Amino acid sequence: MIKRTIEISGEGNHLYISQGSLCIRRGRQIVGKVPLEDIGLLILDAPTTTYTHSVLAEVLAAGAVIIPCGKDHHPAGLFLHQNNSLQTKRVKWQANAPVPLCKQLWKQIVQAKIKHQAGVLEPDSPTRQGLLAMVSAVRSGDPTNVEAHAARRYWPALFGKEFRRNPDGQPPNNLLNYGYMVVRAAVARAICGAGLHPALGLHHHNQYNAFCLADDLLEPLRPLVDRKVKELWGIGTDEINRQSKVEILSLLTEEVEAAGLKGTLLVALERTTASLVRCYAGEQKKLDLPKLWN
Repeated sequence: MIKRTIEISGEGNHLYISQGSLCIRRGRQIVGKVPLEDIGLLILDAPTTTYTHSVLAEVLAAGAVIIPCGKDHHPAGLFLHQNNSLQTKRVKWQANAPVPLCKQLWKQIVQAKIKHQAGVLEPDSPTRQGLLAMVSAVRSGDPTNVEAHAARRYWPALFGKEFRRNPDGQPPNNLLNYGYMVVRAAVARAICGAGLHPALGLHHHNQYNAFCLADDLLEPLRPLVDRKVKELWGIGTDEINRQSKVEILSLLTEEVEAAGLKGTLLVALERTTASLVRCYAGEQKKLDLPKLWN
């Protein structure tokens, strides 16, 4: 089933559950109704929206991710539901994963990220060819930080020599932040659905980050956001508004390939996390990462 991303914005919304559906009422008028089973992400981006505890509980129980946003439209947090019956066993595999395995998987992630970054650039770009040449230089665990070297070449080629990737920097950093937030939430949803814990990363390890594994698996997907933001930036969009949100949220239903099968990004992420479980179990050695483009 193709899951939907629902964003609640505007003033005066009230959410409630009726007959297995999330209903949105504004004043006395019902302005929306979505079956709970259809919701993949619920983004709450309106400070005046009201809802009860039971609404959050039922949306989570249906397997969705809830993202409440602040006044800057950036996430204030993530609500996830752990509903996999094999979670205890799988989290033990995850926690006890050998360091060499984690390093090999991180190598695959970095290689895929650099390949995807190259794919964002024009075919005749010298930087594109340079990035592709760097892929083979990535070693287990990326000890020489090829990922960072690639980034230093990639960002100027994508947005110009004056651009600096900084979450607090000038546009289009704001659009990148929003896009990464959306995809990160989708990754976290797939991780929990696979019975894994999002805090136990392969490479990212930070006691203050509850989503280290989500950040690991997000890395090769960032170029998907970069390409969309490049398109928006090219037509003069420099702020997070209704249209830019619609464009960025559409990434979750974009067709990609994973494990040799095509489907939406949300479906591909489920295949990726399932392959990670098999890697932890010793059943395979390669992640089935989404292939964004040739």
